[in-house]
Amino acid sequence: MMLINGSPADAIPVMDRGFAYGDGVFRTFIARDGRPKNWQWHYDKLEADCVALGIVCPDASLLHGEVVVVSKSHARAVVKITVTRGSGSRGYAPPHAAQPLRVVSAEAASALTMPAGIIAHLCVTRYARQPALAGVKHLNRLENVLARREWSDALVREGLMLDTTELVTGGTMSNVYIVEPGGLVTPALDQCGVAGVTRARVLALAPVLGLACAVEAITLPRLLAAREVFFVNSVIGLWRVARLDATTWDIGEISSRVAAALDAADE
Repeated sequence: MMLINGSPADAIPVMDRGFAYGDGVFRTFIARDGRPKNWQWHYDKLEADCVALGIVCPDASLLHGEVVVVSKSHARAVVKITVTRGSGSRGYAPPHAAQPLRVVSAEAASALTMPAGIIAHLCVTRYARQPALAGVKHLNRLENVLARREWSDALVREGLMLDTTELVTGGTMSNVYIVEPGGLVTPALDQCGVAGVTRARVLALAPVLGLACAVEAITLPRLLAAREVFFVNSVIGLWRVARLDATTWDIGEISSRVAAALDAADE
């Protein structure tokens, strides 16, 4: 089911800036029986990303009500909220009185087969550095699209992306963590990449688990030398990496503890 500005519909205006320029933001998450998981986390991130682009974020209670409407017929649904700047005339200059457009949709979530550890691909496509958009889940995700085109093997579940300076950024659809003797480390995302909600939740949960957790630049050799590697996002949860091209890892204790803590802390 899909609501556009609160009404059932399946089309947007051709002059919408989200369609024309990727001028908007989105969130994707799980709802169970109409109840969105970790709702406040997702709304806060949506609002922050809207602020970063200068878009008025829809009211939280309004969006929550629409999420319930579109997802309540599914025991487990994948919900997507998209907010664009709205329609405007041709050209990059934002209209002075743009009316944001919101799309709230849901579909039944596929049953996830959770392997003990996944196979990942090291992507050739690089993230371009752009601090003004770093961390924002904006609608222009062509780098991710190109990276995801690099493999068709169904056994490969995710791709690892570097930036143009060869630093680790994250997965094509996820954030990445490594486990070292000192604790957890996730890449700094002040130059590019998407700062996801589940990444933030792991940062918050780490002290509760007695784990040090750092946000730092991570080189590919550092990642390959890590004790454990795992991906996280709000739909898959946590995927432990068993192999990245020729490098393999055993399934470790730390990633298992983090996965259990994420499940236990679901709101």
